[in-house]
Amino acid sequence: MDLVLQIWGGAFYLSNKILLALSEGRTGSSRKNFKLSAWSTYLIGVPAWVTILISHQNWIAASIEAGAAPAMLLGLYNAYHENNKPNKIFNNIVTVITYSSLILGLSLSVYHNSGITSLSQFLEVGMMLGFLLGSNYLAKGNNIGWIFFMLMNLSTAALMLLQEKPILMVQQLVSLCFVIYGYNKARHKQS
Repeated sequence: MDLVLQIWGGAFYLSNKILLALSEGRTGSSRKNFKLSAWSTYLIGVPAWVTILISHQNWIAASIEAGAAPAMLLGLYNAYHENNKPNKIFNNIVTVITYSSLILGLSLSVYHNSGITSLSQFLEVGMMLGFLLGSNYLAKGNNIGWIFFMLMNLSTAALMLLQEKPILMVQQLVSLCFVIYGYNKARHKQS
């Protein structure tokens, strides 16, 4: 079952990063369709990731994966409206959920482990900051999110190596390449 979860979570997560990165080189309806597909694809992989992370008592990482679903929905909303119809209430709700997830996951981990006492917890903090802030910024159309995704990919790859999940480790490193590509495309587009 572990192998199935790694393939399921890894495939959809990687698809999300590929589609997001490729959307940066597109315009018009093509860009919109790539972004809609990217945000949707990620949501399909969430249950597998949450299951894997909970099975290793990675409370910080599990809470951020589950807590990021609203940011993905915001990304879907903004992609559908091509960032032309901001919804302040939705933006504020996502921000509250994002930061609440940060606090909940960190609190659970500190409580369960009597502090931040292990390398895996430090890697989870890197994942947490990279993932939630990256998702939140990109969902709002801010390209600084790509930098946070780089932190997330490196932290997650190291955590997966530590926990003997080779498929997910390789997927994270491949995903990092697409994050770098997306960042470079977005940066050149703004110049």
